[in-house]
Amino acid sequence: MKASESVTWSGLIGLGWERVRGQVARMTNRDDAEDLMHDAWLGLAERQIAARNPTALLVRAAANRGVDAFRREQRTGSAISADQAAESIADLTPLQDEVLIARHRLERLRHGVNQLKPRTRQILLMHRLEGLKYREIAEALAISQSAVEKHIASAMESLTDWMEDW
Repeated sequence: MKASESVTWSGLIGLGWERVRGQVARMTNRDDAEDLMHDAWLGLAERQIAARNPTALLVRAAANRGVDAFRREQRTGSAISADQAAESIADLTPLQDEVLIARHRLERLRHGVNQLKPRTRQILLMHRLEGLKYREIAEALAISQSAVEKHIASAMESLTDWMEDW
């Protein structure tokens, strides 16, 4: 084979690196297609392999590297994605100032709930804390479902106004 038929950057760039990367990604079903292509490219360039179709050779070499990586991960069980690694080291606890602000908001809400009319407060707490449906609250308190809806709407309006001023 002539040297011009060997794997060259210009040949791959002319055919579209992204298109070739997409083909490798489809063949291997892996997120690291770019890395596989790079490794395959280095291996082919280092050995100075000549080919009639350098793009096909690169794609096949990258796909083979993907298969090898998959088998290696299956044996060792070390297939950890970047997202999994980030989740394992990320501290998901809220910042101290966020906790403090949340506590103040909760205290403000408690005061607002305590300012509601007793019946409205009772209905709101039955719905929000106990998880009862309007129908169940109406039956428990011997009132209409429409009355329950009005009490909930009144409570939500009062609490929204109360929290907006804060």
